[in-house]
Amino acid sequence: MATTIRAYGETVPTTMDIREICDKMRPQVEDTTGKKYVKFIPVQYRRLDGGDGISYLIKIHVTETDYIHVEIFQDLKEKASLINVKEHQTKDSLIVPF
Repeated sequence: MATTIRAYGETVPTTMDIREICDKMRPQVEDTTGKKYVKFIPVQYRRLDGGDGISYLIKIHVTETDYIHVEIFQDLKEKASLINVKEHQTKDSLIVPF
């Protein structure tokens, strides 16, 4: 029996849809990190399509020099859930699965 390996797609610039997801998830991200961000600008993302929804890895600009990476799952009914947040990222940090 063959095993299918699923992997995140290439890193691409954010779209309006990704910005909207991030806007909705911002309160949860801030609750998780315990921080209120002045900036919250998604700049890049990767996606993984699954049978039950889409997982996103998103790079978000949060200060003049700092970024965070968030992992969000959106189910088939378009309900988004925060999976993970990785703080202390830089402009050059690659978006890799947690």
